[in-house]
Amino acid sequence: MSDEQPVGHLGSNGEDVPNAHYVRTGEHTFRTTVHTQGAWSPLEQHMAASSGLLVHEIERNHPREDVLPVRFSFDILGFIAGGEIEVHTRVLRPGKTIELLEATMSSGGRDCIRLSLWRLKTSDTQDVAGGEIEPLTPLEECEPLDMSEVWDGGFIGSLEGRVARAPRPGSGAGWLRIGNDIVAGEQSSNTARFISAVDSANGLAPRVEIGPWAFPNVDLSIHMFRAPVSAWVGLDVNVEFGGDGVGLTHSELFDEQGPVGRVAQALTVRRMG
Repeated sequence: MSDEQPVGHLGSNGEDVPNAHYVRTGEHTFRTTVHTQGAWSPLEQHMAASSGLLVHEIERNHPREDVLPVRFSFDILGFIAGGEIEVHTRVLRPGKTIELLEATMSSGGRDCIRLSLWRLKTSDTQDVAGGEIEPLTPLEECEPLDMSEVWDGGFIGSLEGRVARAPRPGSGAGWLRIGNDIVAGEQSSNTARFISAVDSANGLAPRVEIGPWAFPNVDLSIHMFRAPVSAWVGLDVNVEFGGDGVGLTHSELFDEQGPVGRVAQALTVRRMG
């Protein structure tokens, strides 16, 4: 794969494609499908799909039932090209009660995403559980949402959505769920499927018109205080732009049982044309 001619997604040219974001081609290698296609470029992967794969691979390669993932820090290191990719994982800081893991996606010999993931040992704290996050409108009370009316790309086109609060520029709330498997023929956890939709927060309530402006995120930072129980992701989103080309999307994070945590995305805001 070269910078000038990125390899396209499986299914981009009309060939049969599974209902999955990725097809495994080896122990650490994959081929993207059109269902990973990003909103900013048809040759790019959507960060949401990529993030789900990295979590899936950490759970597959380093399984532990006695720990809870509490912080997912994704850094986008370059163009996330579709086509042939590799994912490698490792334990950076082993421990019985606290551990730090890493997953890296590469394309054409270049790293494009790095995930740093903290996991903590679980214990019984039900007697002090609670918080101050305001609830989101329940899923069953929300009207359908079609993000493909605003955004292009195979990933957005495959999302299921509901409107939890009528959007205005820079603020909105909704429910999202991926419509495909992460890896063809492989089971994924609720957490991996949940994470696969979270990066879509940046597109849920655009602050400015898409086209004259672009505002891709350079990272994705998720903090969770409990494991999600379903693949539906609730997002209560606000977007701020500064006056120097930088912005921030930040969201409260929910599943069908209530608050789960928070997510933030640093944005590079660009005037196009």
